[in-house]
Amino acid sequence: MTATPRRWLFVLTILVGSFLLFQVQPMVARMVLPKLGGAPAVWNSAMLVYQALLLGGYAYAHWLGRFQVRRQAMIHVALLLLAALWLPIGIAAIAPPAPGQEALWVPLLLLASIGPVFFAVSAQAPLIQRWFAADTRAGDPYYLYAASNLGSFAGLISYPALVEPNLPLAAQSWGWTAGYALLVGLVAAAGAARWRSHAVAAADTAPVADEPRPTLRRQLHWLLIAAVPSGLMLSTTTHLTTDIVAMPLLWVLPLGLYLLSFVVAFSNADPLKQTFRVLAPAVLLIAGGQALLSTGGGSMLVALMSLVMLFVVATALHDYLHHLRPAPQHLTLFYLVMSAGGVVGGLFAALFAPLLFDWVYEHPLLVLAAAALLPLPAFLPWNEWLKVRRPLPFVIAMLLVAAFACWNLAQGWDGTFQGSNGLWAGLILLIGLLVIGWRWAYVTALALLMLGVGGVDTLEKGEHGMRTRSYFGVYTVTDDPQNHQRRLAHGTTLHGLQNTQPGREIEPTTYYGHQSGVGLTLDKASELAGPDAAVGIVGLGAGTLSCYRKPGQQWTIFEIDPVMVDIARDPSKFTFLSKCAGDTPIVIGDARLQIEKRPPAQFDILVIDAFSSDAIPLHLLTEEAIGIYARALKPDGVLLIHISNRFFDLEPVLAAEAKARGWTAAIRMDTAGQDDPTSALTGSNWVAFTATPQRMVQLTGGIRPREKAFDNGVWVPLEAREGFARWTDDYASTLPILIWKNIIGGRSE
Repeated sequence: MTATPRRWLFVLTILVGSFLLFQVQPMVARMVLPKLGGAPAVWNSAMLVYQALLLGGYAYAHWLGRFQVRRQAMIHVALLLLAALWLPIGIAAIAPPAPGQEALWVPLLLLASIGPVFFAVSAQAPLIQRWFAADTRAGDPYYLYAASNLGSFAGLISYPALVEPNLPLAAQSWGWTAGYALLVGLVAAAGAARWRSHAVAAADTAPVADEPRPTLRRQLHWLLIAAVPSGLMLSTTTHLTTDIVAMPLLWVLPLGLYLLSFVVAFSNADPLKQTFRVLAPAVLLIAGGQALLSTGGGSMLVALMSLVMLFVVATALHDYLHHLRPAPQHLTLFYLVMSAGGVVGGLFAALFAPLLFDWVYEHPLLVLAAAALLPLPAFLPWNEWLKVRRPLPFVIAMLLVAAFACWNLAQGWDGTFQGSNGLWAGLILLIGLLVIGWRWAYVTALALLMLGVGGVDTLEKGEHGMRTRSYFGVYTVTDDPQNHQRRLAHGTTLHGLQNTQPGREIEPTTYYGHQSGVGLTLDKASELAGPDAAVGIVGLGAGTLSCYRKPGQQWTIFEIDPVMVDIARDPSKFTFLSKCAGDTPIVIGDARLQIEKRPPAQFDILVIDAFSSDAIPLHLLTEEAIGIYARALKPDGVLLIHISNRFFDLEPVLAAEAKARGWTAAIRMDTAGQDDPTSALTGSNWVAFTATPQRMVQLTGGIRPREKAFDNGVWVPLEAREGFARWTDDYASTLPILIWKNIIGGRSE
């Protein structure tokens, strides 16, 4: 094949456009943090908007294909210039959502903020491929889709790794604007390259009859194959951050692997793609068999297996799409249907599933859907090896054995594969591998493995009404009769615990014991501020802190999730509120926004305890947020922030803030319960701020040296880090402190 003139131009145009698309997504999500927060469902809602805009862009590209390339170029460049009116990127001035309306508000905000720009840029991938194929020497244009997704992957990964840690949002926005200007120039150049081509002129005017339009059935097949990996990408994100390991930035990995799957599937690396086809059914059995597992404790191995499954299965399905691709004349229709499939998968996982299910059941359902769609080349062709002419009776017999094994596995499931559990699970897995050649049997074996490996236990929790799902997460209430405890888990994080032993029901537990920073502070509330002390609590949980309230004190609790309020107020679940402070007003909504609305100098003590499943609410720790808290405090008030976290060391963040404000700060590092797994107490780190050193002395009795950090009741100085930049709404990055704690090992203790 003769080399196409300026092929590099089309590849570069597609790379730049896709890079910009996946730079703007996390950038806008970061911009919206002060308005809503960082719940996993927020990202899923944002992804749904992006997929819808992508669908609109692909539909526009398909419509544009009816014109000659020169007219397409004129229209598209004009659209790009018109969309530039929305630059530089910023957040539209829309009123914050009413509680419970976040699922509708996030799409509206994003559409108003970046809709036209995203729409215009999203059309460039299919459009540029169409222009590329217009030259008769160009050959198959579909490999350019691999370049498109490579650009998307580069944009996605570079944001948290390079852009966010080094540039404030304003600079990011202007940098993106410069990239957009480059893209407009490249699109114009690509249009000009085909405008002047004689081969194009012939192709534009000649009637095309190479291949009939794909049937509706074929288009539906494309739609389903595209929908499953899209939904699986979102459900994997939710499943991992809800019930496996709530590691920050984890949402980047599923999306990145999803994009890379297109790179492999639409490349010309046939031997590699054949490997994925053979491995996908087996990988789906091994990792997908645990899709109904709700650990409540987190497992990096299960997380890794889920990510491997997503990549392998998405690659195999996208390779199947590539195999079913039509002739280039129907290219834009193909991408339009693919994009529609992405929206269908996104709608199911991001919008409908949280409304329909009390757990992330969309994940196992999508795993089963993948099993129903995957090509199934025989993994262990035993019927051929043994020359069995009628294998069906043997397949049925193996499924009966698998059902028996599932029953035994479910009866003895204790969260591990030790002993007989491992044997029963291994037997079902082996049978699943043996029946890969029979789709109905393969799907059945996969479902049996799901049910046996924690699936029955997960289903029973829902049946007993002890699990609730909201826009902000999945909450599970469980009883531990042996230790006389009732627990509230938010994903993998213990969110509350109550002693059920008579006489001990209102004892403070978990992070809130009397020896913790918050316990020491609230026990001194009357001493610090008098009998009518005004206390604000951000983050309700099970309501544990309410039992520190004393008669005469004025308390206000702020909670973003109405479902959490229902749980805490329900005496059949927890009785902290009903027994200790049933009349305490609870303000529903984002705490930062709600506190900002209130009159100044309201609180003697303000407690910030708003972390969820180890995710960091950046917008609650910036200079602007702390300023709102300072305004809400009385001049001699105490600000208390809970920073216990498995992944982040937040001391440098708060030390920089205290230094900038001239405040006195100290941290109470409580190790209660660390040596006793049955204890109702949990180790915690609480940071206290006061405007004057004298007030801090009243609270702490005097700050002690750092080496005394773990002594009972002792407060020590915050550990600052030289050169650490103060977080603001315009600049904040979690990556440096994530690396510092988990890789460099910056903690002194």
